[in-house]
Amino acid sequence: MRLFHPIMIIFCCCFQALQGQDKDWPSMELDKVALVNQRESYITFPMDIGNLEPLMFEANVSPSFIIRKRMDSKLMGVLTPQIIIRMYNAVSYPVKTPSYIPQIAAYYLMSKGTTGTRMALFGKLAHHSNGQNGAFYNTDGTVNLESGNFATNYFELGLVHTSFDKAVNATKFLKTSLEIHPKSWMLEELQGHYSGLRWHNAFYAYKLPVKMGHRGSIKADFSLKLEATWFMDQVNDWDLLAIKRLHTRLTVYYHPKFLEDIGFFMEYYHGTDYYNMYFQHRLDVIRFGIMTEVLRF
Repeated sequence: MRLFHPIMIIFCCCFQALQGQDKDWPSMELDKVALVNQRESYITFPMDIGNLEPLMFEANVSPSFIIRKRMDSKLMGVLTPQIIIRMYNAVSYPVKTPSYIPQIAAYYLMSKGTTGTRMALFGKLAHHSNGQNGAFYNTDGTVNLESGNFATNYFELGLVHTSFDKAVNATKFLKTSLEIHPKSWMLEELQGHYSGLRWHNAFYAYKLPVKMGHRGSIKADFSLKLEATWFMDQVNDWDLLAIKRLHTRLTVYYHPKFLEDIGFFMEYYHGTDYYNMYFQHRLDVIRFGIMTEVLRF
């Protein structure tokens, strides 16, 4: 019995130490990794700075439906019926040819570290169209932005690495992937003008509050997302090392404590337009808006 009490004391101390270590890093299940890799829903304010046509707003509606067997599953699916809409600041405030990007993705947890480190493999199958069936070109040879048919299908394969930095109390993500549009999967008119081989790289950081709450309920105070894409195939007459092949996006998001699921963001985008038939336009734009944030760490 004399030995029993010291053993119990040591056991309790070790248990408390493990609990303390468990709180040193946030909850990071596979669904969190998947949601970080999906585009958030947002709506912009009518105050863009740059060369984008005057808009009342651009909205991205991108809900994610998780498909898995259990919370701790190493394999899961995500179904996302994404839609991007632009309302133009013109007569009658028209909404022109929304982008429909339904997609299904699969995520597999390859490794799981003891300090919030994760390595996940993902694959995505997606369709991108504008719901129109008009001629691709106008009679004068220009692209038909009003009713021209735009459609392509693609798949994406990549890796997402997750880690937690105790020094700055932030969760970090590194992503790299290849997006491939086979020629037989896209309109003939797009071939040679719309990139069918894209290399994506991204860095995401979520700064967590100093006072950590219960795991799984912590909201980031703010986040920073830096994304870069390189067009790797033959596009128009661009040289293989032309700087115009590089597309960048920097997003800073602030989540006020008095709001639950939304916050404010500022974003800078440089590159070709991602809005279906407008793909030949080049954008340099800074914009502001509100964005949903459903992630809890």
